[in-house]
Amino acid sequence: MKKVLVTILLMLALMPAIASAQQKRRAALSRAQVKEAEQRLTDLGYWTGPIDGLLDDGTRAALIAFQKWEGREVTGKLTREELEAIRYANGPRPRDTGYEHVEIDVDRQVLLLVKDDDSVRVLPVSTGSGKPFMDEGQESVAYTPRGRFVVYDKTYGWEDGKLGSVYYANYITGGVAIHGYLSVPNQPASHGCIRIPMFAAKEVSTMLPVGTIVLVYDKVSFVSGKAWAKDPKLKQAALINGALQ
Repeated sequence: MKKVLVTILLMLALMPAIASAQQKRRAALSRAQVKEAEQRLTDLGYWTGPIDGLLDDGTRAALIAFQKWEGREVTGKLTREELEAIRYANGPRPRDTGYEHVEIDVDRQVLLLVKDDDSVRVLPVSTGSGKPFMDEGQESVAYTPRGRFVVYDKTYGWEDGKLGSVYYANYITGGVAIHGYLSVPNQPASHGCIRIPMFAAKEVSTMLPVGTIVLVYDKVSFVSGKAWAKDPKLKQAALINGALQ
C-alpha cells in the first residue's frame, strides 16, 4: 500500500515537469532555428527557396519532402522534434546515377532533379489519385504511368485544359506532364500528371529542356535511363513516341 502511495505521489510531482517539457517541445521556433532548418534541408538536397528564417512556401515544401522521404508523419510543421530529425538525417539519393535526369518516386510522392554528379534537388509532388473520372464522356482512371520517358513538349506560363489549368507544363507522355498547380496535396490527387509547388514551377521548367530523361517508379517498377543517356538515337525515338501517345 505504501509503495502504491509513493508511486502516485511521485507521478503527481513529476506531472508539472512533464507538461513543461511537452509545452517547450511545442513552442514556436525562433527565426534562427528556422534558418538553421532551411540551411540543413538545403544541404541535404531539399528545395527550400531563400534561406531567410521565414516559414514560407519553399520552407514548408522542403519540410514536406523531407517528411515524405523519411517516412515521417507529413504535417508541414517545423517543430523541435522535426528540427532534431533534420539535424541528423542523411540526404536523399537517386535510384539511377551518373547522368542528369529527373526521378519521380511515386511511393514517397517526391521529385528528384538529379545532376550528373548525383547531387539532387527534391520537391514534394502529387501524382495520379487512382480514382475514376470522366473525360470527354469517357471514364478514365487517374493513373501516373511508370517507366522511362523524355520531356517531348513544353508550355510556358498558364495553360488552360479541360481538366484544369496547369503552370509551366513539361510533357513526358501523352497528356501527362510535370507542372505547377495551385493545389499539391500530400497524397496522390491528380488526374495523372505530376503536380509540383507553384513557387518552383518556372525554375523547374528551365531545368527540363526537351529531351530530359524522366524516370517514374514505385517499389515494384523501375527502369534505368542510362541506355538512353548513352545513345542519343534511343532518346530521339522516345521523343517521337512520347509525342504520338
